Amino acid sequence: MLKQKPKILLVEDDQLLAELTSFRLELLDYEVVVEHDCERAFDTISDNHFDLVIIDLEMHGIGGLELINRLQDSNTIEATRILATSIDADLDVVQRAYEAGAMDYLVTPYDPMILEQKIENLLHKPVTV
Repeated sequence: MLKQKPKILLVEDDQLLAELTSFRLELLDYEVVVEHDCERAFDTISDNHFDLVIIDLEMHGIGGLELINRLQDSNTIEATRILATSIDADLDVVQRAYEAGAMDYLVTPYDPMILEQKIENLLHKPVTV
């Protein structure tokens, strides 16, 4: 029996960063879907199952933090693992991401090896509802 690839949604409005990150993750045998705005990402998450969602907090429109809040408040999705990313390393921003429902935080620009390690850790971490 074939093992199914872990499915990751990458919510990133920087086109180049999204392409580089998704390419690297696909090489690591993940199935990756990319959304460039939070409204579309919310709809995509509502219609699909993802093992992990990586959300840039510095998004235009509703923003990544608001997306995390909406996901946690939604009754249409199961609990999911969320990795927040941001250029902002301020402790207050990090704390707000965790309080909203992120399970981990990564400051951009990041070392690809650290991203891989965080993804592996999150995929093996139990999700609570």
